[in-house]
Amino acid sequence: MSNDKELIYKLDDNPSARESFFAAIQHVLASFIGIITPTLIIGGVLGLGSEIPYLISMALMVSGVGTIIQAKKPMGIGTGMICVQGTSFAFLSSVLAAGFIAKANGGGPDDILAMIFGVCVLGAFIEIGLSQVLSKLKRIITPLVTGTVITIIGISLIKVGFTDLAGGKWLMTNKPEFFASFENLFLGFIVMLTIIIANKSPNQWVRLSSIILGMLVGFVIAMFMGKVNFASITQVESVISIPIPFKYGFDFDIAAFIPIALIYLITAIESSGDITANCMISKQDIKGKSYLERIKGGVLADGVNSLIAGVFNTFPNTTFSQNNGVIQLTGIASRFIGVWIGAILIILGLFPHIGAAFRAIPNSVLGGATIIMFATVAIAGIKILSQVNLNRRNMLILAISFGMGLGVLLVPEIVNTVAANVGGDLGKIIKSVFGSSITAGGITAILASLFISKAEDVQELPSEEPIKQDFATPASAAI
Repeated sequence: MSNDKELIYKLDDNPSARESFFAAIQHVLASFIGIITPTLIIGGVLGLGSEIPYLISMALMVSGVGTIIQAKKPMGIGTGMICVQGTSFAFLSSVLAAGFIAKANGGGPDDILAMIFGVCVLGAFIEIGLSQVLSKLKRIITPLVTGTVITIIGISLIKVGFTDLAGGKWLMTNKPEFFASFENLFLGFIVMLTIIIANKSPNQWVRLSSIILGMLVGFVIAMFMGKVNFASITQVESVISIPIPFKYGFDFDIAAFIPIALIYLITAIESSGDITANCMISKQDIKGKSYLERIKGGVLADGVNSLIAGVFNTFPNTTFSQNNGVIQLTGIASRFIGVWIGAILIILGLFPHIGAAFRAIPNSVLGGATIIMFATVAIAGIKILSQVNLNRRNMLILAISFGMGLGVLLVPEIVNTVAANVGGDLGKIIKSVFGSSITAGGITAILASLFISKAEDVQELPSEEPIKQDFATPASAAI
């Protein structure tokens, strides 16, 4: 055991099996909902039905394998730290857009998944390549750009969470008379209220489990209200899920690929920040050669894990930030815990009935939890932007970027009309790329940062605070 005053176990300490298991369970509790929720949302929105339990099993298993790779660092791939991997919310819009392209062409669940996993597999090579040149991109990928993109991601996802809270998109489209009914809103707000109360608890275990507690309370109440359909559990025929490479086939569409490629670029930078925060909590260097190698290995592992995810039928992976809080609260930074976390996730993924049980959760219960998590994504983006010097140039870039991103989100008909007028493959590309508020805002932020000269910063807005650096986040400052 370490003598460190803040860490009970340091990075290279190896706790006993009982302590390791207990610490790993807490990380699994903190990340479990985050790992499976994107799959639930994608499956629900795209109507993937009976495939959802298998997809959830694969999400858990690949997350487990990816977390072990990050901890064990084979062949320099990984951070050698506790970096729990999971399906990234950032890919939601782009993955859904890829699915809708296949669906619009008359494709069924197999065609939709073949398209999604095909573009995700090829896109993973972009992040793998980026990991090798990450230090050279700081002029393009600044906190101004990442903060803008992450904020827009959060805002765009809030719409999804709020729709679920009122009953879900299917209900809104097919049975609008039941959408936003008293029962659905009651369940959603009960979940939110439970999460808030649990999060305010002085007991750290209650706080850590606030999301699960909220959903559990909502689920139990929903059962008594007769709103839980257990048929999805009994319909599962397989006792164990077997990973099958490219189970749904392989397809590709350039219009579906471009938005996903852009998100891989964004998540590479986002992961750099998460790994830097992990280094700080785990008492590791946040500058110098060892730090840069850790960032490079971590982003490379993100790319490799996303490649594995696509091959084994789940969505792109990234490093979860919520587990940094678990390390801080438990005081256990041992990399050996990462192997335990991975093993538990793999075991959970082997049994599809677990995924089917989560599929039985009513949308309003799911929405009550996701609305808070999605809003947290937006707050994370605002937090990054709060570190940027808001001079005249940067405020102009933010104004243009948010104007384009949120404009597309609020009035999507403009892009749809332009794409229809252009027609053909070019029209499809325009609709896929600029029809996403994330890519529209992200591309605008990158181009504006490149072409609006810093010479315009001569006349700064008056401020009582000292002028800060543009690249204020630890990751960007060091690379």
